[in-house]
Amino acid sequence: MLAVFDKTVAKCPDALQSPHSAPATSVLKDGFLANHLASLHPGSVTVNLGTSGLIAYSLDKQNPLLPRLFAVVDDIFCLFQGHIENVAALKQQYGLNKAANEVIIVIEAYKTLRDRGPYPADQVVKDILGKFAFVLYDSTSKATFIAVDADGSVPFFWGTDSEGNLVLSDDVQIVQKGCGKSFAPFPKGCFFTTSRGLRSFEHPMNELKPVPRVDSSGQVCGSTFKVDAETKKESAGMPRVDSSYNWSSNY
Repeated sequence: MLAVFDKTVAKCPDALQSPHSAPATSVLKDGFLANHLASLHPGSVTVNLGTSGLIAYSLDKQNPLLPRLFAVVDDIFCLFQGHIENVAALKQQYGLNKAANEVIIVIEAYKTLRDRGPYPADQVVKDILGKFAFVLYDSTSKATFIAVDADGSVPFFWGTDSEGNLVLSDDVQIVQKGCGKSFAPFPKGCFFTTSRGLRSFEHPMNELKPVPRVDSSGQVCGSTFKVDAETKKESAGMPRVDSSYNWSSNY
Protein backbone atom coordinates (compact mmCIF):
# COMPACT_ATOMS: atom_id res chain seq x y z
CA MET A 1 0.00 0.00 0.00
CA LEU A 2 1.14 3.52 -0.79
CA ALA A 3 -0.16 7.02 -0.15
CA VAL A 4 1.49 10.28 -1.15
CA PHE A 5 0.14 13.66 -0.07
CA ASP A 6 1.17 17.11 -1.21
CA LYS A 7 2.69 19.18 1.61
CA THR A 8 -0.27 21.58 1.45
CA VAL A 9 -2.59 18.71 2.43
CA ALA A 10 -0.45 16.91 5.02
CA LYS A 11 2.58 18.64 6.47
CA CYS A 12 4.88 16.04 8.00
CA PRO A 13 6.83 16.81 11.18
CA ASP A 14 10.08 18.68 10.55
CA ALA A 15 11.93 16.04 12.61
CA LEU A 16 11.22 13.46 9.91
CA GLN A 17 13.52 15.36 7.55
CA SER A 18 17.05 14.00 7.69
CA PRO A 19 20.00 16.40 7.34
CA HIS A 20 21.24 13.95 4.72
CA SER A 21 18.85 15.10 2.03
CA ALA A 22 16.31 12.94 0.26
CA PRO A 23 16.74 12.21 -3.46
CA ALA A 24 16.11 15.37 -5.47
CA THR A 25 12.94 13.92 -6.95
CA SER A 26 9.33 14.85 -6.27
CA VAL A 27 7.47 11.66 -5.46
CA LEU A 28 4.37 13.15 -7.09
CA LYS A 29 6.00 14.13 -10.39
CA ASP A 30 4.84 11.90 -13.25
CA GLY A 31 3.57 9.30 -10.77
CA PHE A 32 7.15 8.46 -9.81
CA LEU A 33 6.45 6.30 -6.75
CA ALA A 34 3.19 4.84 -8.06
CA ASN A 35 5.07 3.64 -11.14
CA HIS A 36 7.73 2.13 -8.90
CA LEU A 37 5.03 0.26 -6.95
CA ALA A 38 3.56 -0.99 -10.24
CA SER A 39 6.98 -2.28 -11.35
CA LEU A 40 7.24 -4.29 -8.13
CA HIS A 41 3.61 -5.42 -8.06
CA PRO A 42 2.04 -5.70 -11.53
CA GLY A 43 -1.69 -5.16 -11.37
CA SER A 44 -1.51 -2.52 -8.66
CA VAL A 45 -4.23 0.14 -8.66
CA THR A 46 -3.51 3.87 -8.42
CA VAL A 47 -6.17 6.41 -7.43
CA ASN A 48 -5.24 9.95 -8.44
CA LEU A 49 -6.31 12.57 -5.90
CA GLY A 50 -5.54 15.50 -8.20
CA THR A 51 -3.16 18.10 -6.78
CA SER A 52 -3.55 16.55 -3.31
CA GLY A 53 -1.65 13.35 -4.09
CA LEU A 54 -2.45 9.71 -4.74
CA ILE A 55 -3.30 6.39 -3.13
CA ALA A 56 -2.09 3.09 -4.60
CA TYR A 57 -2.39 -0.51 -3.55
CA SER A 58 -1.83 -4.07 -4.68
CA LEU A 59 -3.36 -7.35 -3.54
CA ASP A 60 -0.18 -9.11 -4.63
CA LYS A 61 1.89 -10.89 -1.94
CA GLN A 62 -0.26 -9.72 0.94
CA ASN A 63 -0.45 -11.36 4.35
CA PRO A 64 -3.79 -13.26 4.44
CA LEU A 65 -4.09 -12.43 8.15
CA LEU A 66 -3.58 -8.71 7.47
CA PRO A 67 -5.40 -8.11 4.17
CA ARG A 68 -5.55 -4.80 2.32
CA LEU A 69 -8.94 -3.20 1.69
CA PHE A 70 -9.88 -0.07 -0.26
CA ALA A 71 -13.14 1.83 -0.47
CA VAL A 72 -14.57 5.20 -1.50
CA VAL A 73 -17.71 6.55 0.18
CA ASP A 74 -19.02 10.12 -0.29
CA ASP A 75 -15.66 11.32 -1.67
CA ILE A 76 -13.81 9.78 1.27
CA PHE A 77 -10.99 7.47 0.17
CA CYS A 78 -9.65 4.89 2.60
CA LEU A 79 -6.93 2.27 2.38
CA PHE A 80 -6.92 -0.21 5.27
CA GLN A 81 -4.60 -3.06 6.12
CA GLY A 82 -5.13 -5.51 8.95
CA HIS A 83 -7.94 -6.98 10.97
CA ILE A 84 -10.42 -5.46 13.46
CA GLU A 85 -11.40 -7.75 16.33
CA ASN A 86 -14.53 -5.88 17.54
CA VAL A 87 -16.20 -5.55 14.13
CA ALA A 88 -19.67 -6.48 15.43
CA ALA A 89 -19.56 -3.89 18.24
CA LEU A 90 -18.36 -1.13 15.90
CA LYS A 91 -21.04 -1.95 13.31
CA GLN A 92 -23.65 -1.55 16.02
CA GLN A 93 -22.03 1.63 17.33
CA TYR A 94 -22.04 3.27 13.89
CA GLY A 95 -25.33 1.79 12.67
CA LEU A 96 -23.80 -0.22 9.84
CA ASN A 97 -25.26 -3.28 8.15
CA LYS A 98 -23.83 -6.80 8.38
CA ALA A 99 -22.03 -6.51 5.05
CA ALA A 100 -19.79 -3.64 6.24
CA ASN A 101 -16.12 -4.57 6.50
CA GLU A 102 -13.15 -2.93 8.24
CA VAL A 103 -12.52 -0.18 5.70
CA ILE A 104 -16.21 0.85 5.74
CA ILE A 105 -16.11 0.97 9.55
CA VAL A 106 -13.11 3.34 9.46
CA ILE A 107 -14.85 5.63 6.97
CA GLU A 108 -18.01 5.72 9.07
CA ALA A 109 -15.99 6.39 12.24
CA TYR A 110 -14.33 9.31 10.47
CA LYS A 111 -17.67 10.67 9.23
CA THR A 112 -19.03 10.53 12.77
CA LEU A 113 -15.99 12.39 14.02
CA ARG A 114 -16.24 14.98 11.25
CA ASP A 115 -19.97 15.61 11.28
CA ARG A 116 -21.25 14.88 14.74
CA GLY A 117 -18.46 15.81 17.21
CA PRO A 118 -17.39 16.48 19.87
CA TYR A 119 -16.38 12.82 20.17
CA PRO A 120 -12.57 12.98 20.67
CA ALA A 121 -10.48 11.74 17.75
CA ASP A 122 -8.23 9.76 20.06
CA GLN A 123 -11.25 7.82 21.38
CA VAL A 124 -12.43 7.05 17.82
CA VAL A 125 -9.12 5.30 17.12
CA LYS A 126 -8.87 3.76 20.58
CA ASP A 127 -12.26 2.10 20.06
CA ILE A 128 -10.82 0.12 17.13
CA LEU A 129 -9.35 -3.08 18.55
CA GLY A 130 -7.07 -5.22 16.45
CA LYS A 131 -4.06 -5.10 14.17
CA PHE A 132 -4.28 -2.29 11.64
CA ALA A 133 -2.89 0.64 9.73
CA PHE A 134 -5.06 2.94 7.65
CA VAL A 135 -4.84 6.03 5.48
CA LEU A 136 -7.97 8.09 4.86
CA TYR A 137 -8.39 11.14 2.65
CA ASP A 138 -11.50 13.35 2.58
CA SER A 139 -11.48 15.12 -0.78
CA THR A 140 -14.26 17.51 0.27
CA SER A 141 -12.30 19.07 3.11
CA LYS A 142 -8.82 18.03 1.85
CA ALA A 143 -8.21 16.34 5.19
CA THR A 144 -6.17 13.25 6.04
CA PHE A 145 -6.67 10.79 8.90
CA ILE A 146 -3.92 8.19 9.41
CA ALA A 147 -3.42 5.70 12.25
CA VAL A 148 -1.58 2.59 13.41
CA ASP A 149 -2.64 0.26 16.23
CA ALA A 150 -1.11 0.39 19.70
CA ASP A 151 1.32 -2.46 19.02
CA GLY A 152 2.38 -1.42 15.52
CA SER A 153 1.27 -4.84 14.28
CA VAL A 154 1.21 -3.83 10.60
CA PRO A 155 4.58 -2.69 9.18
CA PHE A 156 4.00 0.95 8.26
CA PHE A 157 6.46 3.72 7.42
CA TRP A 158 6.30 7.41 6.66
CA GLY A 159 8.75 9.88 5.22
CA THR A 160 9.19 13.10 3.30
CA ASP A 161 10.67 13.78 -0.12
CA SER A 162 12.94 16.70 -1.04
CA GLU A 163 9.90 18.97 -1.52
CA GLY A 164 8.24 18.17 1.80
CA ASN A 165 5.53 15.86 0.43
CA LEU A 166 4.39 13.06 2.76
CA VAL A 167 4.92 9.40 1.81
CA LEU A 168 3.31 6.44 3.61
CA SER A 169 3.69 2.74 2.84
CA ASP A 170 3.90 -0.73 4.37
CA ASP A 171 6.98 -1.31 2.15
CA VAL A 172 10.09 0.34 3.59
CA GLN A 173 11.94 0.10 0.27
CA ILE A 174 9.26 2.15 -1.48
CA VAL A 175 9.53 4.85 1.18
CA GLN A 176 13.33 4.86 0.90
CA LYS A 177 13.05 5.17 -2.87
CA GLY A 178 11.23 8.49 -2.53
CA CYS A 179 12.59 9.80 0.77
CA GLY A 180 16.19 8.63 1.06
CA LYS A 181 17.03 8.76 4.77
CA SER A 182 14.12 11.07 5.66
CA PHE A 183 11.78 8.35 6.93
CA ALA A 184 10.90 6.28 10.00
CA PRO A 185 8.39 3.69 11.18
CA PHE A 186 5.02 5.36 11.80
CA PRO A 187 4.73 5.65 15.61
CA LYS A 188 2.62 2.88 17.12
CA GLY A 189 -0.42 3.95 19.11
CA CYS A 190 -0.54 7.24 17.20
CA PHE A 191 -2.66 9.00 14.59
CA PHE A 192 -2.05 11.91 12.25
CA THR A 193 -4.53 14.49 10.93
CA THR A 194 -4.08 17.39 8.56
CA SER A 195 -5.23 19.96 11.09
CA ARG A 196 -3.53 18.74 14.25
CA GLY A 197 -0.54 16.71 13.11
CA LEU A 198 0.73 13.67 15.02
CA ARG A 199 -0.83 12.65 18.33
CA SER A 200 -0.98 9.62 20.61
CA PHE A 201 -4.41 8.03 21.04
CA GLU A 202 -3.13 6.05 24.02
CA HIS A 203 -1.88 9.18 25.80
CA PRO A 204 -3.91 12.03 24.28
CA MET A 205 -3.00 14.51 27.01
CA ASN A 206 0.75 14.18 26.40
CA GLU A 207 2.91 15.78 23.77
CA LEU A 208 5.08 13.66 21.47
CA LYS A 209 8.79 14.36 21.23
CA PRO A 210 11.02 13.36 18.32
CA VAL A 211 13.98 11.05 18.93
CA PRO A 212 16.50 11.05 16.05
CA ARG A 213 17.19 7.63 14.50
CA VAL A 214 20.77 6.73 13.59
CA ASP A 215 21.54 4.07 10.98
CA SER A 216 24.43 1.61 10.95
CA SER A 217 26.71 4.17 9.27
CA GLY A 218 26.06 6.72 12.01
CA GLN A 219 23.88 9.01 9.90
CA VAL A 220 20.63 10.50 11.17
CA CYS A 221 17.71 8.71 9.50
CA GLY A 222 14.50 10.57 10.35
CA SER A 223 13.04 10.41 13.85
CA THR A 224 10.84 8.21 15.95
CA PHE A 225 8.33 9.88 18.26
CA LYS A 226 7.88 9.06 21.93
CA VAL A 227 5.26 10.16 24.43
CA ASP A 228 6.65 12.91 26.63
CA ALA A 229 5.39 12.06 30.12
CA GLU A 230 6.45 15.51 31.38
CA THR A 231 4.51 17.61 28.89
CA LYS A 232 0.74 17.82 29.05
CA LYS A 233 -1.58 19.35 26.46
CA GLU A 234 -3.85 22.13 27.67
CA SER A 235 -7.05 20.33 26.75
CA ALA A 236 -8.07 17.20 24.87
CA GLY A 237 -11.69 18.29 24.48
CA MET A 238 -13.43 20.61 22.07
CA PRO A 239 -16.33 22.99 22.67
CA ARG A 240 -19.75 21.91 21.48
CA VAL A 241 -21.14 23.89 18.57
CA ASP A 242 -24.12 23.54 16.25
CA SER A 243 -24.53 20.34 14.23
CA SER A 244 -23.62 21.96 10.91
CA TYR A 245 -20.08 22.63 12.12
CA ASN A 246 -17.32 20.81 10.25
CA TRP A 247 -15.27 19.02 12.89
CA SER A 248 -12.56 18.02 10.44
CA SER A 249 -10.83 21.36 10.98
CA ASN A 250 -10.47 20.64 14.70
CA TYR A 251 -9.96 16.93 15.23
